[in-house]
Amino acid sequence: MQSHINLPAPDVAPLGAAGTVLNVPQGADIFSQGDACDGFFRVVSGAVRVCRYLGDGRRLIDAFHGEEEFFGLSLDEARLFSAEALTDCVLVSYRRSAVLAQAETDGVLARQLFHIAMQGQARARRHALLLSRRSAGEKMAGFLLQQAAGGRDITLAMTRQDIGDYLGLTIETVSRSLHQFERQGLVTISGNRGLCLTAPAALEQLAAS
Repeated sequence: MQSHINLPAPDVAPLGAAGTVLNVPQGADIFSQGDACDGFFRVVSGAVRVCRYLGDGRRLIDAFHGEEEFFGLSLDEARLFSAEALTDCVLVSYRRSAVLAQAETDGVLARQLFHIAMQGQARARRHALLLSRRSAGEKMAGFLLQQAAGGRDITLAMTRQDIGDYLGLTIETVSRSLHQFERQGLVTISGNRGLCLTAPAALEQLAAS
């Protein structure tokens, strides 16, 4: 059986007006690996990818973040990853030092920060489970189920190259797997970004194999 680790979205109210609203255009850097790790972010609208560039030019995508998700919260002094806007984004930026200082006397905020950290751990475990799948089909099935989040219709913010860099697959393998799913009647594809899971139970079975 496929392992899903789902946590409810944390209430953003305890953070109050501590953040700064940012409008980030598609393709822009939010932060880069090696930058000082002095803040974290919440996605109000749009989508973000968090990735690492290796010395040989390869890109590894660690996570995708959508509306009301937090990212970038870390106790490291320097960023291990970069964050980039997949689409035009509205973000709220929080100063880590200010929020941690407030959390020392605000139990509600401290619990929220703990919840955000646990969400990050759950997301990392889901990604590790995807990467542990033996075949490209199993990885793609698990990825699509995660994107659908219990529904059937998906509009992907990321490109097929992004999906490949997230799953450790080539773009050709990603495209081949999607079209194979379509031939098998597991999905229908609409354009480059639209998908409908026509047989989610079969995808669940494949992802769990």
